[in-house]
Amino acid sequence: MSRSRYPFYVEDLLMSSRTAEYALRAVVMLGSSPGSPRTTQQIAEQTQVPSGYLSKVLQALGRAGVVEAQRGLYGGFVLARPLNELTILDVINAIDPLERIERCPLGLAEHGDRLCPLHRHLDQGIAEMEALFRGTTIGQLLAEQDTSQPLCVMVAHGKPLTRS
Repeated sequence: MSRSRYPFYVEDLLMSSRTAEYALRAVVMLGSSPGSPRTTQQIAEQTQVPSGYLSKVLQALGRAGVVEAQRGLYGGFVLARPLNELTILDVINAIDPLERIERCPLGLAEHGDRLCPLHRHLDQGIAEMEALFRGTTIGQLLAEQDTSQPLCVMVAHGKPLTRS
């Protein structure tokens, strides 16, 4: 599910992929009721992610050890790790890893292994984003006191969605 590293595009830095966002929605939703298995269809409805696509996302999360599938009549997906250990970066790296800029993305020979000021600053931004995501657990997201809850938590608790 990962994009090609080169050529490098600035939009890759500015927003993680839609797939990674879908994965984060699913993980936050599962974290809102830990230990309660949820089917792909239930997760899709609560997170507003297409179920066919979500199935592939959940498979990737399973391969990475983020979620586990439980079989049986009351089966479904659950988180494989405690909320206070599972970070945003863990989820993103399972789907679409952040990649640092190690050499000139344009392949300019005169740059060699040294980054120009633009790419050096972009790489610094990636490093800061990586640190923020590494330091933020799913448990912290769910524990934040805010009037604006994650979409999937609102739906999971029966609150109607209103769009602006």
